[in-house]
Amino acid sequence: MAENVPGKVSGKVSGKVSGSFGTPLLDVRGVTKSFGHGRRRLTAVDGVDLRVGHGETLGLVGESGCGKSTLARVVLGLERPDAGTVRFDGTDPFTLKGRELLAWRRRVQMVFQDPFASLNARMSAADLIGEPWRTHRDILPTARERERRVLELLSLVGLRESDAHRYPNEFSGGQRQRIGIARALALEPDLIVCDEPVSALDLSVQAQVLNVLSELRTRLGVSYVFISHDLSVVRYISDRVAVMYLGKVIEHGRADDVFDRPLHPYTAALMSAAPRLDVSGAPPGEEIALYGEIPSPYGIPSGCRFRTRCWKSEPRCAATAPPAVARDATADPGREPHEGLCHFPLDG
Repeated sequence: MAENVPGKVSGKVSGKVSGSFGTPLLDVRGVTKSFGHGRRRLTAVDGVDLRVGHGETLGLVGESGCGKSTLARVVLGLERPDAGTVRFDGTDPFTLKGRELLAWRRRVQMVFQDPFASLNARMSAADLIGEPWRTHRDILPTARERERRVLELLSLVGLRESDAHRYPNEFSGGQRQRIGIARALALEPDLIVCDEPVSALDLSVQAQVLNVLSELRTRLGVSYVFISHDLSVVRYISDRVAVMYLGKVIEHGRADDVFDRPLHPYTAALMSAAPRLDVSGAPPGEEIALYGEIPSPYGIPSGCRFRTRCWKSEPRCAATAPPAVARDATADPGREPHEGLCHFPLDG
C-alpha cells in the first residue's frame, strides 16, 4: 500500500480508541423519524441518542427492520428527522444550504451493502472513484491531479494501479467493495457510514475488507458508523456498540462491556443466537430462546417494547417505559457509560 497519502491525516488513531470520551464528531439527540399518514404511521426511529468520537467506530446492531438504515439516512442528511437534533462537529446539517451544504456533504460519505449493485457497470474503476469530483470540482481541478489521486486511492485500499481501467464485472465481490471504499475516501471525509458493507461477501473476503477499514481508520483518523446484524463482525471492528430494537436504542456502551456483560435481555439473546467457534473445550454458554414474533412497528407494545418476547417480563413492564440503568457508572468518570433500558437488567 502507498505510504505517503496526501490529504487529511490528522487525528490518527492506533487500533481501537480508549474508553474516554470528549467532544463528539457526531452527536444525535432524541431523533425520531416516522413514515405514513394519519393514524397509520410507522415510527422507524424513536428518540434515539448516539454519539461518535473522532477516529472512533460505532457499531449499530439489531434485527432487520429495527431502524438502523433509517437512522443512517438521517445521519447522512437524506431524511429530515421529525424531532430531535443532529450535530456534526457542532453544526446542524439540516440548517445548511448552498455552498455550506455542499461542503458538509464532503465530510460524510457512505459504503453500501451490495458491491454488485452500488457500482455502475459501464464505468471503469477510475471513473467510479473519481465520480465525486464531478460535483466537488474544486478539490482536484486538473485531470493530471485526479489521475494521480485515483492511483493513490487504489493503492490505499489494496488494489493495483493497473486496475484503474478495469470494469466492475472484472472484479471479485471483495475487490468491488474496495472500489466502493476508495470512492468514499475520494472526498477525504471525517465520517463514513457503512451499511452492512460485508454481508454480501464470503467469510474470507469479509476479513479482508474489515482489515482495510481498520487500517484506513488508523492511518487517516476517519470515523465509522458500522451497521450490521453480524455480531462477530461488529465486535471485531467497533469501539462502542449500540443495540436497536423496534426503532429505539435499548443498550449502548463499549464493545467489550456490551458483549461480555450485556445489560438488556434482548442483547443477551442476540449474543446467544450468534454462531461461534470454540475449540477450547469449555462448556457452551446458556442458550436463550425468544418466543413469539417481532411486534409490528405500526403497533409498538406499551411500556417496554421487548416485553412480549422477554422471559423476565412482569406487569410493570407493560405499564411503564423502562428507565435507563447504568453499570459501573461511578467506577471511572472518564469511561464511556454502559447503559440499558430495562426494569430488570441482567447481572452479567
